[in-house]
Amino acid sequence: MIANQIKDKIRGGSYRPGERLPSERELAEMLQVSRPSVREALIALEIEGWVDVRVGSGVYVTGPESHLSLSETPNPGALLPLDVGAADLLQARLLVEPHCAELAARHATDAQLRAMEEATMALPGSEQPFKHNDRLHLLIAEACGNVALASTVQHLWALSENSAIFAKLNQHFVYGEVWEVAHNEHLPLLRALKRRHPTAAKRAMRDHLLGICSRLGLDASEDREI
Repeated sequence: MIANQIKDKIRGGSYRPGERLPSERELAEMLQVSRPSVREALIALEIEGWVDVRVGSGVYVTGPESHLSLSETPNPGALLPLDVGAADLLQARLLVEPHCAELAARHATDAQLRAMEEATMALPGSEQPFKHNDRLHLLIAEACGNVALASTVQHLWALSENSAIFAKLNQHFVYGEVWEVAHNEHLPLLRALKRRHPTAAKRAMRDHLLGICSRLGLDASEDREI
């Protein structure tokens, strides 16, 4: 596990408290893994208190008093599930949500389409962008007409909401301008759904999810390194 390799180097004194770690690119070359894999490992280490991620500055080693383990924390559920990585979740969403959008373009009722439009238009400038974003995606899943697919999407979103890694990624890399980009990706998706163009809806959802991967610096492609 990449996080453990970096942790071993910190324990061994290769990187001392207060010292900045090598860049993602340098660590990826050193460990012979992909940069997105390194980023996810660093986020996991930040959650456990081994490093401090400072966007725009670098990743710094913390003192040993900051270190946590799931067995030591009084509420380990607050840090779980660390075993479900953000890239894994996005890869699963890429496999399911575009098909939901394709089916929703065929089966959504007029009332469901109106609800999707309301969620889409409520996002810009909102103080609760996650709420409207989540609602749009879940409405599309519900409108696909397949209970199994809709339940799968709901489960994936529940995992995302309870993922400490996803929470940290959102904290560091999701801000106002990012939501503007997401909204601009939602518009062609909504347009395809309203026009009942299944292929266009599927493509728009896939493009949107790939955009999320890019903004978070993750690789969720089907042939990514495991």
